[in-house]
This record gives sequence, C-alpha cells and structure tokens, in this order.
Amino acid sequence: MARKIRVVIAKPGLDGHDRGAKIIARALRDAGMEVIYTGLHQTPEQIVETAIQEDADAVGISILSGAHMTLVPRILDGLRENGADDVIVVVGGTIPADDADELRKRGVAGIFTPGAPTSEIVDFLKGAVPVA
Repeated sequence: MARKIRVVIAKPGLDGHDRGAKIIARALRDAGMEVIYTGLHQTPEQIVETAIQEDADAVGISILSGAHMTLVPRILDGLRENGADDVIVVVGGTIPADDADELRKRGVAGIFTPGAPTSEIVDFLKGAVPVA
C-alpha cells in the first residue's frame, strides 16, 4: 500500500484571508492526502520548521497580499538551508505572470491562480510527489 502524501498548507505574512487555503486543504484531504494547516500569519521560518517537523512531501503557500516575491524565496531558501530541498513547493494566489516565471526559476514547482480547479492541484501533487 502506498503511503499518503503529506502536505503543509501555509498562509505567510499579514494576509488574513484563508478561505481558499481551507478549501484546498479539504480537497487534498478528501483526495487521501495528509494535510497540516498552519493557520494565518506564519513567518517563512515557521513554515520551514513545520515542513521539516512534519516530514512534509510538499508545502502549499497561499498568498494574496502581494508579498510573494519576498516571502516565497525565503521559504525556498529556508528549506534548502535545512536540507529539505526535496520538499515540493507550490503557490496559490494572486501571482502576476512575470512573478510566476521568476518563482518557478527559483524553485517553485507549481503556481495556481484564483479559480484553478482543486482537481488540478490534487493531480499536480499526485504527479509530482513520488510515493512507494
């Protein structure tokens, strides 16, 4: 039997809108994944620590505040610095195309903008995370 994919869903910074993150967390759970939701107002360091402590396969960052070019690279760097560069990072939220390209260059595996079907996110993670 294959093990469950473990995903940390996080809301970094001052963004106080978490409806989308909770919808994604529920969809991933319903698809058979283990989901750890960090809650609002997490620092990049807290998100990295949670991902490591929870032995996460992936981290889903939900961000609508416009601070994605500051906060997401700090999360990516923190994962690398802690030997967790195998953790897949996906970002959801209001991300302009130019910023999305730059985030992908820095190591973000997938970017999902508002209105992306939850099934697309589920399928992406199932395809990106190797489970045995």
